[in-house]
Amino acid sequence: MGRTIRVEVNGKTHECEVEPRTLLVHFLREELELTGTNVGCETSLCGACTVLIDGESVRACTQLAVQADGCSITTIEGLGSEHDLHPLQQGFWDEHGLQCGYCTPGMIMAAADLLGQNADPSEAEIRTALKGNVCRCTGYHNIVRAVQSAAKRMAGAAS
Repeated sequence: MGRTIRVEVNGKTHECEVEPRTLLVHFLREELELTGTNVGCETSLCGACTVLIDGESVRACTQLAVQADGCSITTIEGLGSEHDLHPLQQGFWDEHGLQCGYCTPGMIMAAADLLGQNADPSEAEIRTALKGNVCRCTGYHNIVRAVQSAAKRMAGAAS
């Protein structure tokens, strides 16, 4: 027996029937076909599934879709586009903050939450904010530089 939920995802309202046990990550990927949100550990440890719910980063692998009823969700697809990258996406590109790319959407979404709260974070603050996002490829140095680059780019756009 399903339950009807109404969510805004990347600025578009969706009203869908979901099974009460459906995880948000599966709802986004399978129902809405937003496959940028990755399934990693399914225990909330790796951060590959990070999305923003009402502006705050959340692990979509341990949140039920019904818990998001009435909320506004932003996925990696909602930050920018192929021809108009968000400053974080551009920062990851410019600073080589990715290798395989599997963790990248979650890293970017966690960083978006950080920059939403702190427009000029220190290196230590960036590392603390991203400590719940696992990357097995990069060593994190370029990821930190990518977030710093995005913060500067966003500050420049605001002035």
